[in-house]
Amino acid sequence: MDEVFNVIDNLFKTEEGDLNILGKGIKIIIIFILIKLLIRVSYAVIDKVSDKRKKRLFSIDDKKINTLTTILKNIIKYILYFIGVIMVLDIFNVNTTSLIATAGIGGLAIGFGAQSLVKDVITGFFILFEDQFAIGDYVKIGDYEGVVEEVGVRVTKLRDFSGELHIIPNSNIDIVTNKTRGSMRALVRISVTYEEDLDRTIKVLERVCKQVKESNENIVDGPTILGITDLTDYGVVLTVIARTKPMEQWAVERELRKRIKEAFLRENIEIAYPRRVIYDKKVEG
Repeated sequence: MDEVFNVIDNLFKTEEGDLNILGKGIKIIIIFILIKLLIRVSYAVIDKVSDKRKKRLFSIDDKKINTLTTILKNIIKYILYFIGVIMVLDIFNVNTTSLIATAGIGGLAIGFGAQSLVKDVITGFFILFEDQFAIGDYVKIGDYEGVVEEVGVRVTKLRDFSGELHIIPNSNIDIVTNKTRGSMRALVRISVTYEEDLDRTIKVLERVCKQVKESNENIVDGPTILGITDLTDYGVVLTVIARTKPMEQWAVERELRKRIKEAFLRENIEIAYPRRVIYDKKVEG
């Protein structure tokens, strides 16, 4: 047994009894493996706690829980990796105590170069605590809009309808338009020819609106016919609006258009479209 220990000592230690390069490398690998395991365990605990909160009758909104969970996971990950880096520096006999003290003294100078980073972090916490948006919300930030996939300590990630992922530093977030808070508006405009009986057309629309309201649980209010809202070069415009649950307005608009088209086809109501009438002077003469 002693021979085995001697072989291990010769393999991983120098003659002075300190770890050699191989020993230090193995120790660093073990440190980061343990950090990875700790991160996984902490993530599992956080997920378990968040799942319990979601199952409670009077728990906070699921989106807020998901956002808080993501922030907490990021903080734990950064802390554990920081501890790992300090341990690695200790292996190479770097005086981490004086290093941290020096970092405190030089913090002011470094702060000037890291202002944007600090601003990102501070803004991220304000976004979280002010509940401006949460994971799963559909928002518009500047020129970008999409579903919030992640609210991090430093950046916010948006996924738009084309699938592109926009990574926005929190410090660049100025005005946010949240399109998932409260009911949304579904709006459909229908054009019919000037020759159509508008009273009959409106009655057909009323029947369609009633059917859609009874069959679609995503409608909060309406659909309501506003009446004639425009007179164009080629027809009369009628407008229908409804209030829907968040993110359901487009589906309701599609259903309304489909049912209106089918109803107009049954009732022989002609939908307006651009026309061109050509007069032949020779024929008239």
